[in-house]
Amino acid sequence: MEGILPNPKLKLMDQVREVLRLKHYSIRTERCYCDWIRRYVRFHKMRAREDLSGGAPKIEMFLSDLAVNGHVAASTQNQAFNALLFLYREVLHQELANIQGVRADRPVRVPVVLTVEEVRRVILAMSGIPQIVVKLLYGSGLRLMEALRLRGKDLDFEMKQLTVRDGKGSKDRYAVLPEAVISPLQEHLKMVRLMHEDDLNHGLGAVYLPGALDRKYPGAARE
Repeated sequence: MEGILPNPKLKLMDQVREVLRLKHYSIRTERCYCDWIRRYVRFHKMRAREDLSGGAPKIEMFLSDLAVNGHVAASTQNQAFNALLFLYREVLHQELANIQGVRADRPVRVPVVLTVEEVRRVILAMSGIPQIVVKLLYGSGLRLMEALRLRGKDLDFEMKQLTVRDGKGSKDRYAVLPEAVISPLQEHLKMVRLMHEDDLNHGLGAVYLPGALDRKYPGAARE
């Protein structure tokens, strides 16, 4: 995907989205990067594309302001930095010099590990969908977004196995489906199916599809 050139006739944010989708970034990353780029443009009161030139000192000033006045966490500042690097390198095709700026402190944390009994009490204090999700996190070792993105086709109740698709590193993998979550998941799927049918009857029920899938499979967003 080297050398992707966005359509010069598009507005800046449309160009950013175009390149993000050409490089198959997730919709969450797209929204996050676009938000940081808008904040960067507003911070410097940019009115024209030419105002983006000389990016390194402007990025340093913006990142320093986030740390000094915004008191953001190091992870938040790095997120903003990555968004602006993407803008200049992938969209504007401008190389940036070494960027300094005031960096937010990254605190050192000691991990908190719950005992089995503590985890059991936490789970019992929950109900419904949140409880199902937490059981998947604990019993299957899923990350939060991996659990939230699970689809019916990813669940194999007979094999007591689930498939994590496009996980960290854009890799698929298998995970154990805990016995304790099978029955709640089956009931949840029945309820979701009824809700989906009701949404379809009201002209709703569509989801975002990445890439060109919405054109390749016109009805898939509502299946």
